[in-house]
Amino acid sequence: MKFTLGPIMVGAAVPFRGEEMSAIRKEPAAGTVEIGPLGLAGDEQADKQFHGGLEMALHHYPHDHYQHWRWEIGDHPLLDHPGAFGENVSTDGLTETEVWIGDRFRLGTALVEISQGRQPCWKIDHKFARSGMTARVMKTARAGWFYRVIEPGRVAAGDPLELVERGHEGWDVARVFRAIFHKPTPTAELVGVARLERLAREWRERALEKAVLQEGKAHRRQDRG
Repeated sequence: MKFTLGPIMVGAAVPFRGEEMSAIRKEPAAGTVEIGPLGLAGDEQADKQFHGGLEMALHHYPHDHYQHWRWEIGDHPLLDHPGAFGENVSTDGLTETEVWIGDRFRLGTALVEISQGRQPCWKIDHKFARSGMTARVMKTARAGWFYRVIEPGRVAAGDPLELVERGHEGWDVARVFRAIFHKPTPTAELVGVARLERLAREWRERALEKAVLQEGKAHRRQDRG
């Protein structure tokens, strides 16, 4: 599989809501951009506890979803330009159901690997000035995904994004996202997620914790019965 990258988007951390900072507002970078272990040169994260880091170095959001959002919310001005969801890179023709956890891509000259889906936060609601947007992203699993950087490199708009190695067969990003964030989820499915070696550790731990909680609730119901 080979795709063409849209604009390469970077953003600085700036006041977003009152004094709260955010770098969700991205702008197209000019020319070639360096990709290091923590992502694109010039791209920032305000809250490093929940954003950025080795497992969330680059955010990919399918441009295909923009049309779906127009059907749902109408012609919002943010949907007229890339970066509406705070993404760094985007493509057409590649969505969460078609990529697996651990898939490796040549992105420009860098080598990147899908590490996890993207868990959206309240900032999407605030950016769109529309209550319920984040909830809709969660419900539809149209959240995009993150890459970890295996080999640093450089990238520019129009460069190819080429699949070079498949990851965990059948464990597409949407499937894993729904297992962790949707209910109900079979315990066996959660155990399967927790065993995905290329999935970010935090998400593996979340899956295992959810499985344990579900089993505990099931046992308590049996005891009461």
